[in-house]
Order: sequence, then C-alpha cells, then structure tokens
Amino acid sequence: MLRTATAAILVLGLAGPVKAANEAAAQASRWNDLKLSLFGKRALVEESGVIALEAPVRAMDASTVPVGISLPSTGDQMSGRVKTIWLIVDGNPSPLAGVFHFGPDANPHSLRTRVRVDQYTLVHAVAETEDGRLFSSARYVKAAGGCSAPSSKDPEVAMSRLGQMRVRLDGDAPTVEGSTVTVQLLISHPNNNGMQMNQVSHNYIPPRYIQDIKVVYGDELVFNVDADISLSEDPVITFGLRLHGDGPLHVDIRDSSDAEFKKDFPLLKGS
Repeated sequence: MLRTATAAILVLGLAGPVKAANEAAAQASRWNDLKLSLFGKRALVEESGVIALEAPVRAMDASTVPVGISLPSTGDQMSGRVKTIWLIVDGNPSPLAGVFHFGPDANPHSLRTRVRVDQYTLVHAVAETEDGRLFSSARYVKAAGGCSAPSSKDPEVAMSRLGQMRVRLDGDAPTVEGSTVTVQLLISHPNNNGMQMNQVSHNYIPPRYIQDIKVVYGDELVFNVDADISLSEDPVITFGLRLHGDGPLHVDIRDSSDAEFKKDFPLLKGS
C-alpha cells in the first residue's frame, strides 16, 4: 500500500510540470501558426529589446486588459522609423486585435490601448521598420472570458453615446509649436463581437464593432488602425504626437455597420 501511495504522489508531482510543458508547446505551436499566417516566411526577431510589450500578468477585467507598447531603442538593431505595429492576442477567436499604420506626424515610441482576452494566452506585439525588418515582444496574460463578457453599461445608454469621442493631452507637456505630447483618444462604442449575451433576453447581441480608426493632424496622417473584435468596449488609444501648425486633430471612425463618426480637436493653445 505504501508503494502504491508513493507512486500516486510521484504521478501527481509530475503532472504539474508535464501539463505546463504541454501548454508551453501548444502556445509555441499557436504562435508559429500565427506568424506564418500574418508574416509568411519573413524573419522575425523576438525579444531583441527593440520593442517592449507591457501587460498585466493577471488581469483584473478580462474584457478591458491594458497593454502598452514601447520602442525604447533606436540603435544599431533598427534602421529607420517604425511604420507598422501588429497587436496579437494569440488565444482569442480572432487573434489580430489591430494593425497600427503610422504616418509622418506620429511619434510611435509609445502606444497604449485595451483588449479583450478570452483565455490564458500569450499576447504579442510586432513592429515593422521602414527597412522591412520585423521585431516582436510577448507577455503571458492570465485572463479568461473577456470576449463573451457582457457590457458594463446599459445597452440603451451605450447606444445613445455611440461614436462620441474625447481627446486628453498630457497635462505636464507644453502644447506649443514643435513640442511632442501624449494624446489619449477615448471612443464610446460597445464593440459587440457577437459572443456577448443580452442579460435580459438571453439572446446573443448582434456584432457591431469598430473596424477603422484614422487620425490626421492638419493634412498629415498620424496613424490609422485596422481593428477587429479583440479591441475592448469603449476603446482608448494613447499615442505620441509632434505638434506643428494649427491642426486640428481629425478623427474618423468606421464600424462594421458602415456607420462613420468624425470629430475635430484643436490642440495648440489659442487655436
């Protein structure tokens, strides 16, 4: 009996490491499939220090997980500015949360937003420089159920505010010609992805989510985003911007129902 008990303890002791190894192998296989699908056979340098991804190890709310992307180095490893960033939630039903294409007025050294996370998963950020090289960074996030989580707001109230936008500037930065400021764009939109259930009728809510976000400063593109269902409810995008001229900052959004929402924001003092 003692031998049987000892054997059982050994099996239980080994179960944890074996399960962890199997999960790690599955995550690696998933990422390899995603890389092939998104980037083909292009070389991709991982964890080089060129791009860094910030995300909570354990998210408080799986439907609004904050992620931050920074580009701390512009040294020898990188030739040319970053022109595109991919944000990928590997384990989501639709992994590609968004593709950010930067224009000449953007300062892409820092970017923040919020995503839904459906299961414990790796989250990847991939940067492409103007010379065509790809660099990536990953973080493991413990969160589940974010894609099917019901809205935190009353549906009627959410729809009454649909497409409303606000812009906030970093209060410590001077809003004068030539300065670089941090801009926070707040968008009111439920971003229903078809997986949430109405808590009263118990019917699934039809999908309606943001697909395109375009930000222009004056006549120049700051960035545009090809978005999908993994962006959170009421998306928030924080980005850097170099100020020049009177502007204004123009935001143009289109959702999956082909509805468009547009607004201009003056940035320079006195404009």
